[in-house]
Amino acid sequence: MENVRNVVIMGSGCAGHTAALYTARANLKPLVLEGHEPGGQLSLTTLVENFPGFPEGIQGPELVANMRRQAERFGAEYKLVHVNKADLSTSPITLQVGNDTILTRTLIIASGASARWLGLPSEQALIGHGVSSCATCDGFFFSGKDIAVIGGGDSAMEEALFLTRFATKVNLIHRRDQFRASKIMLERAQEHPKIEMITNTVVDEVLDPSQKEVTALKLRDTRDSKTWELPVSAMFLGIGHIPNAKMFEGQLDTDQDGYLKTTNYVFTKVPGVFACGDVQDRRYRQAITAAGSGCMAALEVEKFLEDLGH
Repeated sequence: MENVRNVVIMGSGCAGHTAALYTARANLKPLVLEGHEPGGQLSLTTLVENFPGFPEGIQGPELVANMRRQAERFGAEYKLVHVNKADLSTSPITLQVGNDTILTRTLIIASGASARWLGLPSEQALIGHGVSSCATCDGFFFSGKDIAVIGGGDSAMEEALFLTRFATKVNLIHRRDQFRASKIMLERAQEHPKIEMITNTVVDEVLDPSQKEVTALKLRDTRDSKTWELPVSAMFLGIGHIPNAKMFEGQLDTDQDGYLKTTNYVFTKVPGVFACGDVQDRRYRQAITAAGSGCMAALEVEKFLEDLGH
């Protein structure tokens, strides 16, 4: 069949670009469907200092642009579209993209996970300028500052505890007085001298977009609606991520939060379908681990096609 692709890659973050580079160099002519968030979460980051090979750091959008150029140099093709529907039961696999149908022998799902945001215009305006969903990526930039973490689950406790390495004080803000976090994580956070818990409180506004940096949070007490300002230099979201895997419900196995389940790092239960990066990694969620799993998925695709005689 002339029009059947060897490999289609869903997603264009670190995992997708790395998978594209490796499959392109193997002469498999990969097609990358960029998805809703071209460049993935790195495109929302400013300075990346923990990706090996850049001693002075590199801007997140520049890093993903470099990865893409490298993959294109070896023949990877990119399309700014997202998949409406996928049928993994057919051979070849059928993908519905707008009004078009794409057939492929193998599929690499690198569609990532989207951070949960509060949805405030002021928050969105300051992403990358003091508003972050990744403490390990951005915590260092706020050494010696007072900061805030939003959330009440294990993610929020982990972020808050990690950020005590840098911040003078971490204000952990939660909308209820009960926490979803596990007992051990909650106790660790409560006992830490740098962490102050602010409960029954929500963020109404992040100040100050006009200064292009976070200067304070406008907070509201959920019991009496009183508002006040808390001076901080950064706001970290610890309210979790949403894996971009909804379209595979019923076709692939997921955990309770919707992350794709894989065996041997990148294998899904459907032969020829592999998953890599944040769509299946709820633990590390780093650019370098996503890139590593993208490489693994590409090498498995190569082997899978070889075994098929392609």
